Amino acid sequence: MNIAKMMKQAQQMQQKMGAVQAELADKTVEGGAGGGKVTVVASCAGDVVSIKIDPAVIDPEDSEFLEELVLSGVNDAIAKGRALAEEEMKKVTGGLGLPGM
Repeated sequence: MNIAKMMKQAQQMQQKMGAVQAELADKTVEGGAGGGKVTVVASCAGDVVSIKIDPAVIDPEDSEFLEELVLSGVNDAIAKGRALAEEEMKKVTGGLGLPGM
């Protein structure tokens, strides 16, 4: 294969990857815990955008339970964001399994 052609293809892939990463930064996913009692919205870049807590699960005597729900919801949202980002990047890279993608 022609080296110049390979370099051009690599540059095009890099540009597409940059565009997909920019799009992903604007996309959000929703994670949850406790049967919807805690809802977390996060960007596909891994930033938590919002957390909603059903007042029914707020018990001043059992803050540990609420803490676990929030942590679980955050982890769920971040995992969904990572999965979506991985899926979108595979479309660009053709599943090449490039490091850091």
